[in-house]
Amino acid sequence: MHTDFQIDGMKAFFVKGSCANIAFRREQLNKLARALDVHEHFLHQALYDDLRKSPVDAYASETGFIRSEIRYALKNLHRWTRPQRVATPAGLQPAHSRIIPEPKGTVLIIGPWNYPAQLVLSPLVSALAAGCCAVLKPSELTPHTSSALHNLINNTFDPEIVRVIEGGRETAEALLEQPFDHIFFTGSAAAGRSIMAAAAQNLIPVTLELGGKSPAVLGADANLAVAARRIVRGKFMNAGQTCVAPDHVWVPRQLITPFIKELQQTIRQFYSGSPQHSPDYGRIVNRRHFDRLTALLEGSHVACGGQIDTKELYIAPTILTNPPSGGTLMQEEIFGPLLPVLPYDDEQEIIRFCRLRPAPLALYLFTQNRSAQKRLMEAIPSGGVCINDTVSQLIPKGLPFGGRGASGMGSCHGKAGFDTFTHFRSVLRRSTRFDIQAFYPPMKVSLENLKRGYRFFAGA
Repeated sequence: MHTDFQIDGMKAFFVKGSCANIAFRREQLNKLARALDVHEHFLHQALYDDLRKSPVDAYASETGFIRSEIRYALKNLHRWTRPQRVATPAGLQPAHSRIIPEPKGTVLIIGPWNYPAQLVLSPLVSALAAGCCAVLKPSELTPHTSSALHNLINNTFDPEIVRVIEGGRETAEALLEQPFDHIFFTGSAAAGRSIMAAAAQNLIPVTLELGGKSPAVLGADANLAVAARRIVRGKFMNAGQTCVAPDHVWVPRQLITPFIKELQQTIRQFYSGSPQHSPDYGRIVNRRHFDRLTALLEGSHVACGGQIDTKELYIAPTILTNPPSGGTLMQEEIFGPLLPVLPYDDEQEIIRFCRLRPAPLALYLFTQNRSAQKRLMEAIPSGGVCINDTVSQLIPKGLPFGGRGASGMGSCHGKAGFDTFTHFRSVLRRSTRFDIQAFYPPMKVSLENLKRGYRFFAGA
């Protein structure tokens, strides 16, 4: 589908220069905000049909998040786009140096299925703020949301500015052959490698938002009740299908039993004794992922949950203990509602485990001990860190969000998202009133004199 799509028209529109105009960018952002007003109900219904997200959950994790990104961009756009003056060395005076933010051009945004509206439209906010034209490719695994996004975008924007292209892998591969000026991808590490390899053929820069096995670590001083509530919320929202969900929890051995009791109690409080009937608990996206997750249950002790319903693609919020250390459960990102709880006697056990694996997208620490926080943050690399909470690091717009190594490259949200789609052009302007002949061949300055004067002339 749409494999014959070309971006020549979008590139031609971009070259006209309208996108660089700040008023034009504001107009596009306000168009998106108004479109959300009109289409929000349809998006919420689509998210329910694809992932069983309630309207409250859909707003909190998807459309409300997008709205806050739009407001933040509109509030800060003038400041972000202002040229920045930087110091010019004395040897070049009279002159002045500036950094001018310019839009990169026409960009491709490929979205995932777990937050299929937010993770397409949030990067779009950044691209529009930066003055780019954009092609959006939603996930085919959430067809209702993909269709809703198609209607929202293609009924709102000039197709030379923003458009949605629906389709599966063949469509994505065809789009990757186009000469985009930037590619923004959110998804798995395996798919990220393919995206990067395809982009390399045309030397297209990429931003990859991936994932990994994000650990949560409880210190001996952790407030178990608060930790349980915040871990259960972060782990089981969207049925565990969240790239920054805590993948597993490390707990001091002497606290394992009371902490599991807190987890069990919290799950009952959040989702009742029957999470399958809770309006706040979602479903697995498709049968393939459902089968993958149910296979991960084998070999571990189920301390809580474990119920499944194949027809509904339902897996209960599940707490696991004693997982096989060499099994898939502890080797690959879980990306579902299964939470292994692991005992530890010494921090070094956690550090060794984490450093043998790729850096995760997030590290969660539950302790008031500043020394322990510092030790673990220095010893365990990650994209970001959240202390005494989970997932909340996504909320402050001033915090760049992104991975490290296998968990991603580049950043998004707020100013970081604007920067992603912006080329910062360096401009030096010198006067012609003075022209020191000593700087031209044949050189009239000795090496020794040049060494003595270089700091003055070069400014460093």
